[in-house]
Amino acid sequence: MHELASIRRLLIVEPCEECLRLIPGLRIAGWEVDSCTLDAAASRPCDVGLIRLMPQHFEQPQLIKELITRSNTEWIAVLTAEDLRRELIGDFVCEWFFDFHTLPFDVARVQVTLGRAYGMARLRAQGATYGNGPEHELLGESRPIRELRRLLTKLAPTESPVLIRGETGTGKELVARTLHQQSQRRNQPFVSINCSAVGEHQLQAELFGYEEDGFSGGQQRKTGRIEAANGGTLFLDEIGDLPLDVQANLLRFLQDRHIDVNGERVAVDVRVLAATHVDLEAAIRKKRFREDLYYRLNVLQVGTAPLRERHGDLALLANHFAHFYSQETGRRPRNFSQDALVAMGKHDWPGNVRELENRVRRGLVLAEGRQIEAFDLGLLGEEEISSSMGTLDEYKCRAERQALCDVLTRHSDNLSVAAKVLGISRPTFYRLLHKHQIR
Repeated sequence: MHELASIRRLLIVEPCEECLRLIPGLRIAGWEVDSCTLDAAASRPCDVGLIRLMPQHFEQPQLIKELITRSNTEWIAVLTAEDLRRELIGDFVCEWFFDFHTLPFDVARVQVTLGRAYGMARLRAQGATYGNGPEHELLGESRPIRELRRLLTKLAPTESPVLIRGETGTGKELVARTLHQQSQRRNQPFVSINCSAVGEHQLQAELFGYEEDGFSGGQQRKTGRIEAANGGTLFLDEIGDLPLDVQANLLRFLQDRHIDVNGERVAVDVRVLAATHVDLEAAIRKKRFREDLYYRLNVLQVGTAPLRERHGDLALLANHFAHFYSQETGRRPRNFSQDALVAMGKHDWPGNVRELENRVRRGLVLAEGRQIEAFDLGLLGEEEISSSMGTLDEYKCRAERQALCDVLTRHSDNLSVAAKVLGISRPTFYRLLHKHQIR
């Protein structure tokens, strides 16, 4: 059973010769590899998808968007460097794909990217079903996390909606899964949807279901997230990004607990949990969020503390992630040098626990010695701080590379956002990545 659970399924869509040459090495590395055309991709189950993007795909991007939206998979784009330099294509790739590779392949980086994508796909799949196992515990012994665990034990047995508030990366979905696991609904589905990650025109369909053409020419109904959560828990992440028209429909459902299915009203029993990092009260004043929906969702409230207020938990969390991702990547577990621990303690962690998780994952891949060093985490250690700066050009180059590493750690799932954070255009961002040989 353990061997079956560890199978990693890779689907290569529209494979080119370079893609096909990767397959033997990927199979040796433990991947179960399949390939197909774009038309057949939706019916092929996989954990990670690799798509060779061709000119016809750029002319009809909707086909790619629909595949990515409807699958519970992390997708990686393969294209030429010339295609990537075209701004509209760069935008498309950054918005819709987990990562990209340009031809010819850097085989070592392909292996790393596939491993990271598999980890993200597995976490996403767990978020859409049940949240169990040690990786889903609220770890830490700092006062904020102890108080949070105590509060959740009180709120979990109730049927009331809960609004979870906190900065990005502080574990709001983990709080929601914990509430579900400690409730009477624990053996029923836990279904989540990130309202900021789904296009405005698709949210209505994703929540309430939609009709689509079947292979036989008839209409087939796709079950929405609300109906899929029947008997269990529905988690609405980033609820502040819900469009006003969908807010109205969600409010109507919360009031009467019915949805329309093929013209009939069907009762749905779900407990609704919602999360946000934005100021909903301010959004109400700006007419961007319905006040009546706010009061429906904010019956009970939970706050998650930022990592800068939980510095006592840093070493424990870092070691937890190091152990977890060493199993995923097949690399031996490593601990952290004293210099790395000091560097983590001095860092402000604007991306919170998610940033720590990403830095540790990166550190495991880059570490060459017996321990993970500050440099492997993309942080400055004591030696770098105290060493001579060298020439001004050398200093600027180090600072530039550090900025790129930091922004990729925090926004590696969205390169378009990463470029905006640095205040540069996407083409400039790509050129800097190439200059510093980061990707």
